[in-house]
Amino acid sequence: MRRHLLTSTAAMLLAFTGTAFAGMDEAKQFLDAEIGDLSSLSRADQEKEMQWFIDAAKPFEGMDIKVVSETITTHEYESKVLAPAFTAITGIKITHDLIGEGDVVEKLQTQMQSGENVYDAYVNDSDLIGTHWRYQQARSLTKWMANEGKDVTNPGLDLDDFIGTKFTTAPDGDLYQLPDQQFANLYWFRYDWFNDEKNKADFKAKYGYDLGVPVNWSAYEDIAEFFTGREIDGKKVYGHMDYGKKDPSLGWRFTDAWLSMAGNGDKGLPNGLPVDEWGIKVNEKSQPVGSCVARGGDTNGPASVYAIQKYLDWLKAYAPAAAQGMTFGEAGPVPAQGEVAQQMFTYTAFTADFVKEGLPVVNEDGTPKWRFAPSPHGVYWKDGMKLGYQDVGSWTLLKSTPDDRAKAAWLYAQFVTSKTVDVKKAHVGLTLIRESTVQHPSFTERAPKLGGLIEFYRSPARVQWSPTGTNIPDYPKLAQLWWQAIGDASSGAKTAQEAMDSLCAEQEKVLERLERAGVQGEMGPVLAEEHDLAYWNAEAVKAGNLAPQLKIENEKEKPITVNYDELVKSWQK
Repeated sequence: MRRHLLTSTAAMLLAFTGTAFAGMDEAKQFLDAEIGDLSSLSRADQEKEMQWFIDAAKPFEGMDIKVVSETITTHEYESKVLAPAFTAITGIKITHDLIGEGDVVEKLQTQMQSGENVYDAYVNDSDLIGTHWRYQQARSLTKWMANEGKDVTNPGLDLDDFIGTKFTTAPDGDLYQLPDQQFANLYWFRYDWFNDEKNKADFKAKYGYDLGVPVNWSAYEDIAEFFTGREIDGKKVYGHMDYGKKDPSLGWRFTDAWLSMAGNGDKGLPNGLPVDEWGIKVNEKSQPVGSCVARGGDTNGPASVYAIQKYLDWLKAYAPAAAQGMTFGEAGPVPAQGEVAQQMFTYTAFTADFVKEGLPVVNEDGTPKWRFAPSPHGVYWKDGMKLGYQDVGSWTLLKSTPDDRAKAAWLYAQFVTSKTVDVKKAHVGLTLIRESTVQHPSFTERAPKLGGLIEFYRSPARVQWSPTGTNIPDYPKLAQLWWQAIGDASSGAKTAQEAMDSLCAEQEKVLERLERAGVQGEMGPVLAEEHDLAYWNAEAVKAGNLAPQLKIENEKEKPITVNYDELVKSWQK
């Protein structure tokens, strides 16, 4: 039904685009048909914002502008509904292409390398913030809004209302990307099974503590063991779900902050400094100095190796046998099929797919049998460290795009993230970017059917989830190394230590090439001298830092759980 509504609305709006008219009549029709009460602005303020877009767009009326993003529900809504609406209202013809995430990065790289204007604006992950800052081929939006783009910057944009701008701000203090959609990786569990009296009694009898949301990996492991092979509703169930096929999607599984949960890197939010969750260390000038422990990094340190070993152990012991041969896309729907008790690491972008009527994990009244909660942490994790990943797809303007085309594209980027439309867009895609949207009464009403998503985004805990940070000097080149190295561990070709030794060595080859080429100038890598783990650990301790940590002999710490309902109450106090 929702897809039908989107299509019919888009068709209605497209009808306007063939005419020469663009203005407030079209804006009012859009507000009536699509927005209604689902906005953080009053109707009068919605119309005021639309009038600003109409006026600002006049110099660019009739232009054909092309933008691109990956294919997810949020961007489908933008492409099919918001782009035609923007065209009808402003007279700027927007083509919003939807392609694979890897293809977006490839197009971006092509434009950066060739200088040819492939697209007028890109929605690409904020994981590229370190890349954009160092190569200086993306416009600083801070400078753009103050100078060339001042006349096309919405006075009601309200940057302070965006919850993800700290992820798109570089070490120079400038904003380089504007968040468009945002979602986290959280712990997922069967709330109904965890509250079943027999399950609770049996767990307490076996392990000596209460079944609840695991605070640490020791508890997660116990819960995985407890549920694996247990019979529930006539079916044998599993205590864990993951995937292990040697495939590019295996890389996201780990660059999307698996190591941070284990305790890799240093304290610091949104990312550890001087060593981040990838294990890459920077100096006081934010120049990368190494990835391997031998140069003060942590990619192959004890915390990282522990993270990979736990992944391997749990996949083999507690997940369905088929999971070892699955990719990200194949494994994603499995928890919703009703045979998995918990999953360490679930993208909240799947929320809409987990709450569909008729699923085994949804009650008859439409409420979920599952919940999201904060991810548990490993034995090396310390308070003050990040605890997981947020994906923040963000608008980026490259310097190779001519100013007039960049201005027209910037208007569209602001339109699809505006206060007028953001609440409605968030209800469609469930990828929240504004505080005013997170707090909107419509989400209070809908929260019981979203399994804790809204409670999480309203909680103080959300700051511990962040994208890849600014230590990564070339995200496209470095990210592709991960799936190959970890795939070797997953297949059994290498041990966890061998895989991470190989990964850090490959990352340093890229850092060395960047250093030799000098393409990033004073912001590029400057590799450090090599010493042993004991040396670098002592240096870290002396400086008041953590990484690389020494190996902890007993990595099975005391398990801790918390009652989910009590946890949510504590957030609300």
